[in-house]
Amino acid sequence: MSNLIIHGKENIVTPGFYMPNRMSVAAARALHKLLSGKVCYLVDSTFMPSAEMMTTLRKLGASVEYFEFRKTTSLAVREQILGYLNSGVSVVFLPGRVAKWRGTYSDVPSPFLRHVGSLHISPIPLFLGFYGNSIQTLYREVEDPACHEEFCIMPKLASGPQTGERLMAAWLEKGAEFFAAQPWLDTSLTTNLVYALKRYPNVEIVDGMTGGVLTHFKALGVSMAVAKILARRGDKRIGVILPPGAGGVIATLSCLLAGISPVMINYATSAAAFESTVRQAGLKTFITARKFMQKLPQFPWPPEDQLILVEDLLQKTPRFTLISHVLMAKTLPAKAICAMYKTDSRKKDDEAVVLFTSGSSGEPKGVVLTHRMVLANTAQCACRLDLTDCRFLASLPIFHSFGMTVNMMLPMLTGCMVCSYPNPTDARTLNELIQKYKLTLVCATPTFARAMLRRAEANTFASVRYFVLGAEKLQPDLEQEFIEKCGVYPMEGYGLTETAPVVAANMPDLEPGPDMKFYVPSRVRPGVGAMLPGIAIRITDVDDDTKELPLTERGMIWFKGANVFSGYIGRPELNKEIFHNGWFKTGDIGQMDLNGFITLGGRLSRFSKIGGEMVPHEGVELALSRGFNLSNEECVQIAIAGVSDPQKGEALVLLSALPQHQRSSEEKEILSSIRTMLVEMSVPALWAPKYLVPVESIPVLPTGKLDLRGCKLLADEALCLQS
Repeated sequence: MSNLIIHGKENIVTPGFYMPNRMSVAAARALHKLLSGKVCYLVDSTFMPSAEMMTTLRKLGASVEYFEFRKTTSLAVREQILGYLNSGVSVVFLPGRVAKWRGTYSDVPSPFLRHVGSLHISPIPLFLGFYGNSIQTLYREVEDPACHEEFCIMPKLASGPQTGERLMAAWLEKGAEFFAAQPWLDTSLTTNLVYALKRYPNVEIVDGMTGGVLTHFKALGVSMAVAKILARRGDKRIGVILPPGAGGVIATLSCLLAGISPVMINYATSAAAFESTVRQAGLKTFITARKFMQKLPQFPWPPEDQLILVEDLLQKTPRFTLISHVLMAKTLPAKAICAMYKTDSRKKDDEAVVLFTSGSSGEPKGVVLTHRMVLANTAQCACRLDLTDCRFLASLPIFHSFGMTVNMMLPMLTGCMVCSYPNPTDARTLNELIQKYKLTLVCATPTFARAMLRRAEANTFASVRYFVLGAEKLQPDLEQEFIEKCGVYPMEGYGLTETAPVVAANMPDLEPGPDMKFYVPSRVRPGVGAMLPGIAIRITDVDDDTKELPLTERGMIWFKGANVFSGYIGRPELNKEIFHNGWFKTGDIGQMDLNGFITLGGRLSRFSKIGGEMVPHEGVELALSRGFNLSNEECVQIAIAGVSDPQKGEALVLLSALPQHQRSSEEKEILSSIRTMLVEMSVPALWAPKYLVPVESIPVLPTGKLDLRGCKLLADEALCLQS
């Protein structure tokens, strides 16, 4: 590595027991010097460091003590360490070489963390991270002159149980702090996009419907021309109502070049939700396409004078103007283009893109993704993936943060080919595109993936390296069927719109090499994946935000990092509830194991993810209350709960204490009439309950609020599901 930056020298304790997450030769030399050479390195003989590391230690004249983790008791190792400490010599546990996936934050497998915890000697955590100045060099252990090492000696941990969990928490928080401090995160997303499109000018964006091809330099040139037209309108935000593909790329990039925030509009939402989005974002202008409008006649389209149609825009723009801007994109240096469009005028924590996510009342919540957030999450994803000759299938809508960040921004920033298709439910065509273009990275929801699997042959996904699934729970039967039928391992991930969005992901298994007796797993089921680097996690008691729990105990999940948002648009009271000292309260219940894998245990927030879409329980309750003509007092006689569903991830259950719902023999007729009623009210079909559970009364808390736990238990018990 080119250089080493050392932090926390004031935390040096001599003698002390030091526990690093990993160790490099440069860091070992620096630590040896800081400890004045009075140090013993503790090495498991089955978990050996690299030959270069051992040669360096010999040259330093360092003392090395060997033990075998599986054959030595904790008490024996404890006495061994205490013997050195009592004689004034510090001890450093030296991690060996492990088989690990890209972007792994620690070289210490979970058995060693448990072993360290059982020693009952408070360690001094050491954190070592690798960083670069481009999207793909975060946490890459390569000899790259653009990279550097950040090495931190942290304060000694307090004595007590669960040392392994506390070590992991310390490493993760320090890693998030170091990553967030990287100066390139304070740059402009737009500037980075311009440089990337110039760096990879001939990379293609393929239209899966027509076979048309748009190269990066042409996309940049057309966007430059359109940006000048948009800038003259004076909008601060413009709604983008387009599917994934060239049109969505040009609309988004044009807005960014014009200094305008693109607001990604959910065209699958209700009229009320769309109206709320328009009001909250202050939108007066929308970019769409006439062909797309024709495919969505039920969408509440804005007035014609508020619409910019892509076809009309390109037809009315003089051909000479388009050609000249494409030539400029091809010939001008990136620096000149950025200066021309003042791309650095909006950067770091400035607004880049606006998305909307469902609210607990059914009203969408506005999430601002800053330049910093998008750059951070694309880097976090890129470091976990091998993007060599990577070809993306982009079928997820760009109004979903995953579709926007991973299917659009990530390939543009890293120079990867994209094949777009606007309909993620057209499984047959998606499979054909994967085979035709030999696509290597496919992102989908389990619902869409199940349909693709039904229409797949054994070799359909032969080119696919990564089949990433998210937005809803991956059922074990679907996972197994993918493996047995097509030999593809579906990788479940986890994220939120508020985290831009990816937080964790499973990866394909890695086999340890002949000299690697241990490995850090690439996947753990039923976990939703290992934490991406640069993100910290905290677990608190579900009923007490101030009571922090060990990471391995189930509780409320909180995140902190450069990819985490700072609050919902116009929701100061809600923001006050979900943020504490820089930590974001997700509303998700879960825990982490000592390899860094998150396992979700349910959702306290009142949503269900059905087919990848967020359905608000309170919104459904409100619609049903109107449909049933219930008074405010009678509203407490119904409640919506979510349960697991093998087909769509989750399903809605209507708990009802209403007299007309007490006959279980009439369940099918009642549910059918409810579906009809909701359709007549223009409520999305996904909001219709799948089950009806008659109850004596709806559980409520002393405060008068719904007892969400009680409702969930009633639903699970009635349907014979495990809570």
